[in-house]
Amino acid sequence: MLAVETFQLTKVFSRGKIKALDDLTLSVETGTIFGLLGPNGAGKTTLIKILLGVVFPTSGSVSVLERPVNDLEVKARIGYLPENHRYPDFLRGGEVLEYYARLAGIEKRQIAQNKVRLLKLVNLEKWAGTKIKKYSKGMMQRLGLAQAMMNDPEMLFLDEPTDGVDPIGRKEIRDVLHHLKEEGKTIFLNSHLLSEVEMLCDQVAILDKGKLVQTGTVQELTSPSKTFRFETSAITKEVEQGVKQHALKIESKNGFIQVTVASQKHLNAIIDYLRAHEVDIHAVVPYKQSLEESFIEILKKDVVT
Repeated sequence: MLAVETFQLTKVFSRGKIKALDDLTLSVETGTIFGLLGPNGAGKTTLIKILLGVVFPTSGSVSVLERPVNDLEVKARIGYLPENHRYPDFLRGGEVLEYYARLAGIEKRQIAQNKVRLLKLVNLEKWAGTKIKKYSKGMMQRLGLAQAMMNDPEMLFLDEPTDGVDPIGRKEIRDVLHHLKEEGKTIFLNSHLLSEVEMLCDQVAILDKGKLVQTGTVQELTSPSKTFRFETSAITKEVEQGVKQHALKIESKNGFIQVTVASQKHLNAIIDYLRAHEVDIHAVVPYKQSLEESFIEILKKDVVT
């Protein structure tokens, strides 16, 4: 089952004739954590608003949980945490959950049950009776997560859930999201914190200028590059010059050399060359790109094309 499916989705804002989304075809599997990436102005917010049914596409099709996005049944099955959400300062944590659950039409008995369960899940049990003006940024984000889950949704849309949160707070939020995934929920995450996305997400999509430029698993996007670190005994300048004949790039760093090669054939040639010159090779370690490095590289290629 697909949690999200778009086909040739396009959105043009008539004022200024801005094409926010351009022929976007995308799918998200249920039970996964999906990361939406892109620079400012890429169309991420527009896509989320369309998926929530608050903005209408110009053309193309879109479904959430295999239903039209404006279907009331779908709205009852999803939760949403917006960026920079705010609650009235005079409310206490538990009151926030009760108030917004009543607005959503949730039954009183279910509100009571879910409030207790979710406050425990986000580790705010002891703070339920505290006014939220005393909450830290991390506590506010966790309270927002609990509020978004009061209807026990199948799918969560989260817009920058860890933005402005300290490392401990981010870890607590990650733990909550991993727990939700284990429960079978689907999480659609929009974040500019790529290190967080790399730790959390099963699959990511990169948007630029409204177009989908890359999609795949985090593992696929951070697969080992053609750069290798050689840990060796000391090598002379002459040997280093010889290595350069087989490498696209070479750097000497802290007792090891790092080389970028065009193919496995060139890597083997470097190994043979070092052995022929009596250099002891202690290790050859492939360099793995971070998601941030892959993201920047993909966007640079998109600019060139």
